[in-house]
Formats: sequence, C-alpha cells, structure tokens
Amino acid sequence: MEWNFKNGIPIYSQIIDEMTMRIASGEYAPGDKLPSVRDLALDAGVNPNTMQRALAELERRGLVYSERTSGRFVTEDESVLESLHEELAAGYFSELTEKLRKIGMDDDQIKAAVRKWTAAL
Repeated sequence: MEWNFKNGIPIYSQIIDEMTMRIASGEYAPGDKLPSVRDLALDAGVNPNTMQRALAELERRGLVYSERTSGRFVTEDESVLESLHEELAAGYFSELTEKLRKIGMDDDQIKAAVRKWTAAL
C-alpha cells in the first residue's frame, strides 16, 4: 500500500485519515486483523510511536478495537461504519458545494447538477 504524506499536516493526522479511508472503502473489511504497529510503521516509513498514536485515535473513534494478545481489528459494528460513511459523504458534499458556490452556482443549480450527474451513474 502506498502512503503519500503532505507537508504542513501532522503525519499522525494523515495516517488517521488514510486508515479511515481504507476502512470506509473496505480495503480493511469489518473484522479484518490489521498489520502490527511495526509493520504498518515500516510500510508507511514512520516512527512506530507515530503509528501507535494514530491507531490509538482510531480505537478511540471506534473504528478499530484491540484484543490483548491478538492485535487490532476493524470494527464489525455496522452503526459505526454507517456513521463513518455518512460523515465522509457529508464532508465531500460540503466541499463540493462550497467549490460550486465559488464558481457562481446557486443551490438550485447545484441540486440540478447533482441530479443530472447521478442519473448518469
């Protein structure tokens, strides 16, 4: 898996975002065992403490859980995963709406455009 870190944003924050996307997309499916902290850190090219900090935050958010001797796993809680999808979608729609407003589209035009583009799916 490829990790692309951007300057100016804390690495642990970018790891949280990347792991969140991997969980949301199903790359890490519900119930999947995650690689060890050391393996993930090596793969990402970061300090294991940085990776541990990010994984602890994912655990705090309920996206992963630990089993004492077995490692970390992706949550199987459907409500948590559904909330994750809704939260991510809201962020994308907010960003899209903001950009479309900046180019001069009003709410009715944005709604019409979304209907048109989704109808083509």
